[in-house]
Amino acid sequence: MNLLYAQSGGVTAVINASAAGVIDAAREHPGRIGKVLAARHGILGLLAEDIYDTTGVDTVALAHTPGGAFGSCRFDLPAEEDQPALYDRLFAVLDAHRIGAVLYNGGNGSMDLIGRLSVAARRRGFPLVCVGVPKTVDNDIEGTDCCPGFGSAAKYLATSMREAGRDVASMTGRKGRVFVMEVMGRNVGWLAAATALAARTPDEAPHIVLFPEVVFDEAAFLSRVQAVVERLGYCAVTVAEGLRGPDGGVLMKQDGDAKGYVQLGGAGETIAHLVHERLGYKQHFSVPDYLQRAAGHWISATDHAQAIAVGRAAVGYVLEGRDGVSAAIRRLSDAPYAWDVVPVDAAEIANLERKLPAGFIAADGMGLTDAGRRYIQPLICGELAIPCVNGLPAHYVIDRPLLPRQLPPYVA
Repeated sequence: MNLLYAQSGGVTAVINASAAGVIDAAREHPGRIGKVLAARHGILGLLAEDIYDTTGVDTVALAHTPGGAFGSCRFDLPAEEDQPALYDRLFAVLDAHRIGAVLYNGGNGSMDLIGRLSVAARRRGFPLVCVGVPKTVDNDIEGTDCCPGFGSAAKYLATSMREAGRDVASMTGRKGRVFVMEVMGRNVGWLAAATALAARTPDEAPHIVLFPEVVFDEAAFLSRVQAVVERLGYCAVTVAEGLRGPDGGVLMKQDGDAKGYVQLGGAGETIAHLVHERLGYKQHFSVPDYLQRAAGHWISATDHAQAIAVGRAAVGYVLEGRDGVSAAIRRLSDAPYAWDVVPVDAAEIANLERKLPAGFIAADGMGLTDAGRRYIQPLICGELAIPCVNGLPAHYVIDRPLLPRQLPPYVA
């Protein structure tokens, strides 16, 4: 049988390390796995029969490249009874390319796809093993202690906050100054929490962290900002993009697309302007946006190792015939930090969203507890030497042609 790998959702700095783990592990079993194929742009590539043969792919270079080398997509697989023709097409492509295993590298929705595809294959009597490979910078997948991609994004953001804090502290004047950094986190505050690692003392940035899990209290926030500025001359604030007001709505959002997906943004600017208007301080705000999930120059060695490990484990599950599972990271101890990879049922964790535990949020709702720090700290540890050419990272680009199509073009 051939194996098909695909990437889905927002990419990370280490998603290609998972791809390398899959390809390397599969290459170690030539007698049981034929070709390792990859769909271009996730499940949409499978529908379009846009497929790469990964023979000859340099997995060492691939593993040090951020972004999705094979292309990703955002697509929720519908129920088979709602769109049976779509499933007919999927299985026609799988059959045409002798694909006996699908490994889908994504987040909560991708686990749902694994479950649906597995059930559809069994219903049809089609010999297929479906396995999930987790990733997301949001760290919100249930069933796994942490998600590959989070540790590197957390490392980048904590570093950025520490560096920005140095800058703001050095430029503090008589009027007071506030710096606000808006980070990703639609419904969960894991990335916002990670920036708290930058502060080794209460006087270091960030002085305040605002989470989606905590309703924004304007009066309490402004009081805290004022107290910090009076003590230090400046205040640094982290804001998650999904910060919500008392009415439950996000403080700022952008228009949605035709499918109803709302792109969040503007919470940081809103908070910065609020501080200026109410307290009169100078304000600056920053939105790292793609930078936080694409910073391949400053990845966590722990995160990189875990990304490879879940990819390799997924191939192992294929060989064991463990259909409908996802690779999950299990924490064995905090100090010293130890972990392994275990299978979990993909359908059971599909579309669930793991929020920041209450025990990780300070009593006032504006900081990280010691328990939260102990959880996140080991995930950002370790650095890797990044291959460079002419002073810049040497990213690996897939420039090979797609396989010849065996079927007529797909019409949705």
